[in-house]
Amino acid sequence: MSRLQDLNIRLMVEGPSVSFYVRDRCIAAASGTHGSNQGSTGMMTEQGLAYLIWRDGQPYLAAKGGETLATPEQVEAIRQFSEDLNTALSA
Repeated sequence: MSRLQDLNIRLMVEGPSVSFYVRDRCIAAASGTHGSNQGSTGMMTEQGLAYLIWRDGQPYLAAKGGETLATPEQVEAIRQFSEDLNTALSA
């Protein structure tokens, strides 16, 4: 847990098969023992949870009801969160 705290990542929900982690507007689901298998990482938007997808070399945030072009800052926030969470959970 201290690794998560050091990276400003909070465990929001811990269930028997899936746990959810958040930092700022980023969120990820992880399964397995102590969240050892990280799933998709997304970002909370006005449309709800949106996942980063790539189409024709362009990043988009896809949420229920549509998608919007992702900013470089959003792409970097999701990338960094995913990397940090993976590091914390695998250490």
